[in-house]
Amino acid sequence: SMFMISFGVIMLASLLLLVVLVGASHSSPAAQTPDQRPTKDPPIATNGKRFPWDSMRLPKTITPVHYDLSIHPNLTSLDFTGVVSIELDVHEDTSVVILHAKQLQISNVLLVTPEGTKPLQVLEYPPSHQLALLSDSALKKGVKYEVQLEFAANLSESFHGFYRSSYHTTSGELRTVASTQFEATYARGAFPCFDEPAFKANYTLRIIREPRHITISNMPKVKTVEVQGGLLEDHFDTTVKMSTYLVAYIVSDFLSVSKITKHGVKISVYAVPEKIEQTTFALDAAVKLLDFYDDYFDIPYPLPKQDLAAIPDFQSGAMENWGLTTYRETALLFDPQKSSASDKLGITKIIAHELAHQWFGNLVTMEWWDDLWLNEGFAKFMEFISVDATYPELQVDDVFLDKCFEAMEVDSLSSTHPISTSVENPAQIQEMFDDVSYDKGACILNMLRDYLSPTVFEIGIIRYLKRFSYQNTVNSNLWESVCCKTDLMWVFCLNTQKWFSEAELDIKGIMDTWTLQEGFPLVTVEVRGREVRLSQERYLKTDDPSLTDGFLWQIPLTYRTSSSTTIHRFLLTAKSDVLYLPEEVEWVKFNVDMSGYYMVHYAGDGWSPIIKLLQHNHTAVSSNDRASLIHNIFQLVSVGKVRLDTALDLSLYLSKETEIMAVTQGFGELVPLYKLMEKRDMTVLENQMKSFIVDLFRRLIDRQEWTDSGSVSERMLRSYLLLFACVRNYAPCLTKATQLFQQWKDSDGEMSLPVDVSMAVFVIGVRTPEGWDFLLEKYRQSCSSSPSHLLIFFVCLFRMMEESLRGEVMKTQDLPGVVISISKNPHGYKLAWDFLQANWEKLIEKFELGSTSVSRMVTDVTNQYSTREMLDEMRGFFNSLTEETGSEMRCIQQAYQTVEDNIRWMDTNLPLLKAWLDKQHHRATHEEF
Repeated sequence: SMFMISFGVIMLASLLLLVVLVGASHSSPAAQTPDQRPTKDPPIATNGKRFPWDSMRLPKTITPVHYDLSIHPNLTSLDFTGVVSIELDVHEDTSVVILHAKQLQISNVLLVTPEGTKPLQVLEYPPSHQLALLSDSALKKGVKYEVQLEFAANLSESFHGFYRSSYHTTSGELRTVASTQFEATYARGAFPCFDEPAFKANYTLRIIREPRHITISNMPKVKTVEVQGGLLEDHFDTTVKMSTYLVAYIVSDFLSVSKITKHGVKISVYAVPEKIEQTTFALDAAVKLLDFYDDYFDIPYPLPKQDLAAIPDFQSGAMENWGLTTYRETALLFDPQKSSASDKLGITKIIAHELAHQWFGNLVTMEWWDDLWLNEGFAKFMEFISVDATYPELQVDDVFLDKCFEAMEVDSLSSTHPISTSVENPAQIQEMFDDVSYDKGACILNMLRDYLSPTVFEIGIIRYLKRFSYQNTVNSNLWESVCCKTDLMWVFCLNTQKWFSEAELDIKGIMDTWTLQEGFPLVTVEVRGREVRLSQERYLKTDDPSLTDGFLWQIPLTYRTSSSTTIHRFLLTAKSDVLYLPEEVEWVKFNVDMSGYYMVHYAGDGWSPIIKLLQHNHTAVSSNDRASLIHNIFQLVSVGKVRLDTALDLSLYLSKETEIMAVTQGFGELVPLYKLMEKRDMTVLENQMKSFIVDLFRRLIDRQEWTDSGSVSERMLRSYLLLFACVRNYAPCLTKATQLFQQWKDSDGEMSLPVDVSMAVFVIGVRTPEGWDFLLEKYRQSCSSSPSHLLIFFVCLFRMMEESLRGEVMKTQDLPGVVISISKNPHGYKLAWDFLQANWEKLIEKFELGSTSVSRMVTDVTNQYSTREMLDEMRGFFNSLTEETGSEMRCIQQAYQTVEDNIRWMDTNLPLLKAWLDKQHHRATHEEF
């Protein structure tokens, strides 16, 4: 549950705003036995002896049953000691136990047998983070053994493992917190363990602390005893059977608030003392959402409590540790005075995501990280199902489509990967936490739900969860559960008016085409009277057409026509097919509401009736349909299927658009055009494009009030529009924002600004030295965790990148966001690129190879370049890296391909853009006279 929440949810509207703000951007199931092919050189342990195992994956000869874990962290010396006893199941006679440990000092390793206790020889092999415990006599199959290891280490300086976090009180006192983040492969850095998700076991924890601290873990505390030196030892109840990456414990001075759900589960929210007042919303949301899941899944939440803890330093957005979910402060804390409507939506979705994981991921866990999407795609999907049911006023459906658009952006590159992808080493595993696993996973589940009907889909996933509780699964287990062809299933199909042939109920056959092959299809539609010709191909941004060969999807098509509101369905399983309409129609729209993960091209003159419809009666189709038409037509320009001027003609209808998804998608396609120009010397055309966008949305901008009134979607749209208008120097906005900033400054920041418009006000106020100094001082004084409040200071933060890396004024966790924001500024993009190169080794040490923080910095800092010179500069730097410093990361290939696509786009479309804008200007001038 890692990055997507941080970058995709917390910043839901905010990062979209920042694009404008700062200058407004297969695999088979996991093998049952590890790959034991001999390596070129046999692995050598640290003592020079041959290490007896040569695979990154652990052998299946021994599995853990129970861990007895005692931890003693010292928050003054910033280190910890511990001892772990692991009860083992031996499946084959063996004299070696292979398990994981990373950067731990290991001592006093013992084997406890029915005959007694004896020491074991220890070999360490750091490249695989593995220990080999050697016995002079074989461990016998079926006999119960324990291994006991003592260990010591420093608290991690990164955001992974057992790591140090800190915060300052309002009086300036520095306080330290010790917290865990074990997903995906970091439990091994906190204690020796079998650190793979299929090695599920029970855990009994004891943690030693000072009296001034508290400890929390996955399970409730059962007792506290005094130990030597005036210290206390907290004993926790034994966990349910679970994976290592879900173990969690925190030592802190946090306070908490609690409530009991209607199912009797105690919910508590923990935060630093000075922010405990900001926990009210999260507590209520967690109670409501856990009760919803308890009922929806028809499986009681199996633990007596669920804690939610806001951690001062946290790399991603949140983590689903069973019974103790952890969050970045901005992902959990809500200040009614300073947090925006999008903040409330973002926080609710994050809590919904982590609580969904208590079933999808924790109760039923993927066998191996190649099927991570079974965790993350489901949790992302369930955000929308649960929030729509529990908080309908948050209008979460208005933003779901954006997840599919984000996934398609990555999935349209040849460097993408299948949802289910073979991975082995930790960096490859980290890279799986991306838009494909999360967002594409959610979108194909939404497509399946729409295809089967919500009722049939729900029955299937409940069957999946019940059948595989406390177990590990692969892709096929899900499809077997969902498509079970029982009489009961057929009855429900009838009740929901859903009829399926045998072929159509081959859910595995359908869904394997979406999970085991990369990319997604483009469906081309050609209407000839009543005859509709259909064909499919892979949509791919490339100049190498051979890369699109050999791909075939089973596509659950939906469509509606001008003659009725009925949604028609057709399963396209071949490269091409034909369907017949009952009568000729004025227009046909495929992929209704874009519930399917595919794009549509209307061949011949097929776009003309669509454009005519939007210009004269755009509400005849839904706002999601309109957003998908905008998205599809501009993406088709990138692959030469549609001329740019045709796409721009369609965009003209946006002058009448009022719905958030369609408006923001319009911005999302038009703003990047001038963002490309900002990185090149083409001021005249750039300004023409900027003026066109302002004029296009002028009517909607003028309608916005400078208040916090309206629905959540209306408020989010207001924030977006007024911020854009101010950055683009639209006179009425400049006047109002300047006036409000001066009033706020004159009140020494005491005046309450409407939250929705505060970003627009601050972006204008920060333009003067006095305004900048005043805002920076207010930031230093602030105790708020509102993302919108923090993002004020991403406006002009060139000088803050170094500060962020040091973590003194601004926390290091915020650095990726700062760097990316600066990279969007026409005057700062080179600073961000230079900073990334100069600080590369520090960044990958702090944020870890393959992490989304690093990947997003690479792709987002470079994705607005469109010259061969910058592409050469990128290649020069990335080619200088070694595998150890990240040269094999997928994000580098993604960055190259995005810039190559930008270059092709500019070469092809700049003359068309100029001619079209000139024509619009001439038409507007002519109309004035």
